[in-house]
Amino acid sequence: MAAAALARLCRKTVGSSTASRLLSTSASPAAAMDRVRWDYRGQRRVIPLGQWVPKIAVDAYVAPNVVLAGQVTVCDGASVWNGSVLRGDLNKITVGFSSNVQERCVLHAAWNSPTGLPAETYIERYVTIGANSLLRSCTIEPECIIGQHSILLEGSLVETNSILEAGSVLPPGRRIPTGELWAGNPARFVRKLTHEEILEIPKLAMAVNDLMQSHFFEFLPYSTAYLEVEKMKKALSISL
Repeated sequence: MAAAALARLCRKTVGSSTASRLLSTSASPAAAMDRVRWDYRGQRRVIPLGQWVPKIAVDAYVAPNVVLAGQVTVCDGASVWNGSVLRGDLNKITVGFSSNVQERCVLHAAWNSPTGLPAETYIERYVTIGANSLLRSCTIEPECIIGQHSILLEGSLVETNSILEAGSVLPPGRRIPTGELWAGNPARFVRKLTHEEILEIPKLAMAVNDLMQSHFFEFLPYSTAYLEVEKMKKALSISL
């Protein structure tokens, strides 16, 4: 009797372990697929939202760890640097020709502006946005500099050939007139820019554009990828 009971227990144990192995084997491909899908979602640089798909010009540089979501347009020669987030889920965001959004900036846009001004975030040509800046539903006209750690809120406007110093806060609806330097929290008029300073504004944007090229070429198939191919051929003893 004891021997028969032991045999039944062994068969039950073996059967349950076999079933558990089969279940785990059958579940593993699905789990793997879920993991792949999760990694894909987590690493995407371009995130469509409904009918809106971010648009990146052929010669624009967008760093690999940047997030572009929804109604975002990065124009010719523009650059968006590492860690920045452009979230166009509520309204449009545009980075104009040869403008640059530097590291860890956040650009967003509201449904509408309480001031009645345009609610989209619009950056025109030859604009430099300093690192760690926050822009929300603001307009920046051509050839301006926004200093690092600056905040521009809903309906604010920076007119042509103007500079906002680092760490400044531009309240909702505030306007920086053409050719002026503003600073502070809240930002206030400091002085008029000199002619030489105005000439330097687009030069800075062009310098960042030149620097962008060395980063941009790293992601092209004809850049340094051939070095890795040569290493692989040598490792595998391929003569071709």
